[in-house]
Amino acid sequence: MQSPTARALRTLELLQARPGTTAGQLAEHLGVTERAARRYIGILREAGIPVESTRGPYGGYRLGRGTRLPPVVFTEEQALGLVMAVLDGQPGAIDAEDPIGAALSKVIRALPESIGRQAAALRAYASAAPERNPARPHPPTVSTLIAAVAEKRCVEVTYRSENGDQWDTQVDPWAVVVRYGRWYLLCRSHRADAIRTYRVDRIHGVRKMAREFAPPQDLDPVAALESNLGAGWKYPTRVMFRASHKEVAPWIRGPMGRLEPDGDDRCVLTGSTGNPSMYAQEWLAAVPFDFQVEEGPELIAAVERVAERFKNATTR
Repeated sequence: MQSPTARALRTLELLQARPGTTAGQLAEHLGVTERAARRYIGILREAGIPVESTRGPYGGYRLGRGTRLPPVVFTEEQALGLVMAVLDGQPGAIDAEDPIGAALSKVIRALPESIGRQAAALRAYASAAPERNPARPHPPTVSTLIAAVAEKRCVEVTYRSENGDQWDTQVDPWAVVVRYGRWYLLCRSHRADAIRTYRVDRIHGVRKMAREFAPPQDLDPVAALESNLGAGWKYPTRVMFRASHKEVAPWIRGPMGRLEPDGDDRCVLTGSTGNPSMYAQEWLAAVPFDFQVEEGPELIAAVERVAERFKNATTR
């Protein structure tokens, strides 16, 4: 349940967005009675915020002229939720010296005193474990890509793969998608004339071009990313599982490829990878069903190495 202060701040937001809002409309938006809505108007007035009221069919409440408001107005729930989201997504922000931590400090200082005090306490007394595999893209790179997406402008990117290979390629940037803490560029590669997905943290240069493009109609960026994460890598893969599609599907991650049924009790996973060892020991080894690698000599060799290592672990 929201506190009276939180509802009063929500009332302030409504009056800013909809001057002339009636007590009945406020009550409807806040989920309270009209009497309670008028009480929140009273709380605002007691806080020194001039709220004017006009009677009649076109009357209602509005903020007085020249009203000066705090630069940031959050409810208690919004402020604490923001701090939690930042720490969840970027644990380093618990340190005020961290760039994101410094930005969070500014937001907290701009909050009303009572809410800011709670947000500061949350940040001060919460503990955040360091990320195991941090992959934060460079903010200016993200900004340039987002601008190119909005302007429908082609870009040339310098990309460095996990193996250290680097190349320049021209693409149509369709969307930037955040998936499980990873930032991806969903695009059409001019060189391959195919959809590609690039990790934004591995993009080391972006140059906007004069050429424009038209994205596909009815594009669903998240769905398109999921279906293409396992495509376009150096080593092709094909794995047959001796279990139904329904059983196996929950264990398959997007980057592993496309899973399709092959009868009632089998299914086939087709894709590609740039790292066969990781594919074998981290992804395939976690799937609790019998399988056979049908294509991809690199993946076959990687699976054999994992199998030999596990076999040796049980040899007495």
